[in-house]
Amino acid sequence: MSIQWRKSSHSGGANDEHCVELGRLTSGLGVRDSKAPNSGYLTLTSTQFTELVEEIKRKH
Repeated sequence: MSIQWRKSSHSGGANDEHCVELGRLTSGLGVRDSKAPNSGYLTLTSTQFTELVEEIKRKH
């Protein structure tokens, strides 16, 4: 399966230290570090991803 990865629109550009990429999987969403794309990815269901985003928003 070929995954189309998208970089966050909040990324500061090529030199941004904190950037993730998202990819749609058959089983949910893939989340990976854009600086280490060959290091694997985290697989989340849509519900888990929504909960993760909500938790990050609460902490900021």
